[in-house]
Amino acid sequence: MVVVVTGASAGLGRATARAFARAGADLGLLARGVDGLEAARREVEALGRRAVVLAADVADPAQVEAAAERVERDLGPIDVWVNNAMASVLSPIVEMTPEDFRRVTDVTYHGVVFGTMAALKRMLPRNRGVILQIGSALAYRGIPLQSAYCAAKHAVQGFTDSLRCELLHDGTRVRVSMIQLPAMNTPQFDWVKSRMPRQPQPVPPIYQPEVAADAIVWAATHDRRELSVGATTVAAIWGDKVAPALIDRYLAATAYEGQQTDVPADPARRDNLWHPLPGDHGAHGRFDDRSSYSSPQTWINERLPALALLAGAAVLLLGASRQAMRRG
Repeated sequence: MVVVVTGASAGLGRATARAFARAGADLGLLARGVDGLEAARREVEALGRRAVVLAADVADPAQVEAAAERVERDLGPIDVWVNNAMASVLSPIVEMTPEDFRRVTDVTYHGVVFGTMAALKRMLPRNRGVILQIGSALAYRGIPLQSAYCAAKHAVQGFTDSLRCELLHDGTRVRVSMIQLPAMNTPQFDWVKSRMPRQPQPVPPIYQPEVAADAIVWAATHDRRELSVGATTVAAIWGDKVAPALIDRYLAATAYEGQQTDVPADPARRDNLWHPLPGDHGAHGRFDDRSSYSSPQTWINERLPALALLAGAAVLLLGASRQAMRRG
């Protein structure tokens, strides 16, 4: 199996590359940061698999297309394409600039579009392949201070729905799935552009990126339209469906504080919105002591069909037993 992971130099992409390598895949590792990509390549090779480093910006369709060509030339036909790269700005809307919105949209939304187009160009003629869109609970429920990112994830959701319908219409065996994620402990919060007075943090509860990475690998081999990771993701999605006005007020009261620690922001803090930060930043952020390595909800979600069959069989057996007792 040959897998392309965008945003593979750090965070979730880094954890996902390792998870696919453990599952026996060869990896095309795509990101801007060469230091992190080289470290990811070494990790994949240490697990006995091949890896190709693809230094590229997903906001540039020509670079994405060139990366796809390189993967197929060096590793073989692409079986799975994971659109994971993202960018964000932590800021009130009134302090955002047009350039902020444009850049976040280009990376987080257009990067998914360009990656999908490069994957489809190769998968459709072969009539096979899987495209995994890495989403978020914020694809359904926007929150304060992340307007550009939330809007981009909403756009990915709409784009993916359109694509799925077209694939079904065409009768192709290429499939697409979207994985909606919770807050995770990644280096994102050390380098996200922020205009807030204190250091950024993920909104608790926080999950380690390996929880999501394992779910992404699972989705590559299971035909699930959408997979929600973490109980908070499910709660956010359904809460917005049932009581959106109540969620508005709750987030207005809590989300400003919830996205910041008690530590003042460093005035000299650098961000990666336009350029990658040097060095290898790994998969984890600085919240290991507050992050969970497991998600019972995700375990259940992945096994829903089997659990439904077992529940149905149990109901039938119970009914048959009661009938037998009545007859006796």
